[in-house]
Amino acid sequence: MTPARKKRLGLIILMVTGVAIGLSFALKSLDENIMFFFSPSEVADGKAPQDRLFRLGGMVVDGSVSRPGEGLTVVFDLTDNAESVTVEYTGILPDLFREGQGIVANGKLNSNGAFVAQEVLAKHDENYMPPEIAAAMKAKTDAVKLD
Repeated sequence: MTPARKKRLGLIILMVTGVAIGLSFALKSLDENIMFFFSPSEVADGKAPQDRLFRLGGMVVDGSVSRPGEGLTVVFDLTDNAESVTVEYTGILPDLFREGQGIVANGKLNSNGAFVAQEVLAKHDENYMPPEIAAAMKAKTDAVKLD
């Protein structure tokens, strides 16, 4: 092999190695930062991960919002009209948060089975519902009608 070919081969191997390392960093970052959406029924069925962040969406159950203690902690139930999950959140809630409202919360399950939210997102107005919540609620309503 001539010296020019050895040099080209070395550059090609170096470029392929660099691309592979960059791709592995990108995939690792994506794996660590991706958050899947689950409905309360899927959480109750045990389909949600126990040790990873995910999104939980549904409607806030009427009469379930409580504020234990004097801090910013709020506890409420979230439902998809089939199952409900208790959500604990410490922080300032969005202005649009209220009972009967559709929300999406980011967080993870604790050892008691309650969802500990890091962020709570409320819907925009009374006509808007996040597509994930609408699809999950429609699927559960259709399943209940079939039974």
